[in-house]
Amino acid sequence: MTWPLILKMPDQVISDTSCIILLSKIGELDLLKELYGEIVITEEVLNELGTEVPNWLIVRNPKNTSIQQTLNHLLDAGEASIIALAFDFDNVTLILDDLKARKLAKGLNFKITGTLGVLVKAKEAGFLKKIKPTINKLLQTDFRISDKVIQDILNRADEERD
Repeated sequence: MTWPLILKMPDQVISDTSCIILLSKIGELDLLKELYGEIVITEEVLNELGTEVPNWLIVRNPKNTSIQQTLNHLLDAGEASIIALAFDFDNVTLILDDLKARKLAKGLNFKITGTLGVLVKAKEAGFLKKIKPTINKLLQTDFRISDKVIQDILNRADEERD
């Protein structure tokens, strides 16, 4: 008797507000859909976005509101809500740009990425030919990033900096 192969399901991806806003500002929001299919956000993130969202952004709220209430004392509402929601899944990746939220999520053993990590993955998947022009567009927004981080991302993507 042969047993069917059990394939690992892809990660559930939950995003905070910043990545969605940044990619929207530079006309690259569809990278999220191309990479992940659907992205989960919370009601708090939806409220922070303050606009209608595409149907592939799915709104869910954490089951355990006490975790969220605790995290609200440490982080903003969107970040607190997505980290609390992450406890509802076994295999989850959080898209977070805020350093404090990233450290806390990492300390809770969640997989994390940020807007720049999304860009690297998009290049690796063939959705972007180069990351540098997209980073240059990000730098025209209110996105703050150190020269060292930019260089590290470009090195990882096998690209040169002018």
